Amino acid sequence: MSHHDRQAIAALATLILLQLIMLSALYAGIQPHPPITTPLFGIAPFLGASVSIALSAMIVQPLTNAVGRGLSVMAALMALVSFGPQKYFDAQFALIWPAVVLGQFAAIVIFVRVLNASRQADETRQRPAAPAGQV
Repeated sequence: MSHHDRQAIAALATLILLQLIMLSALYAGIQPHPPITTPLFGIAPFLGASVSIALSAMIVQPLTNAVGRGLSVMAALMALVSFGPQKYFDAQFALIWPAVVLGQFAAIVIFVRVLNASRQADETRQRPAAPAGQV
C-alpha cells in the first residue's frame, strides 16, 4: 500500500469517525448535534449512507480503480454536507469548529489524492505500448 493510499484511507476513516460521533451525539441528545431533520432528508439515514459509502471506498481501495475513486469523492462530498464551508455561518460554529475544520481537511486530502491518482491512470492509459521484442 502506497503512502498516498494510506493518506486517502486515513482521510476516509476521519470522515467516518466524525460522522459516527455526530450521529451518536444526535441519538444521545448531547449538544451540539446535527438537526434531526433537514429540509430534504432525515440526517440519521443520510449519515448512515455517507458512512457506508466511505467504508465501501476503503474496501475497494480508494485510489486504485475508478470505482474506488468515485466512491471516495462521493464520500467526501456527502461529508461536506455536514462539515462544508456553509458551516462557518452556522449559529453553533463556535461549538463545532474542530469537526468542521477537520472534516474539510479530510475532504481536501481525498480530492487531491483522487485527482492525482486519476491523472496517473490517464497517463498510463495514454502511454503507447512498447513494440514487440522491446522492453
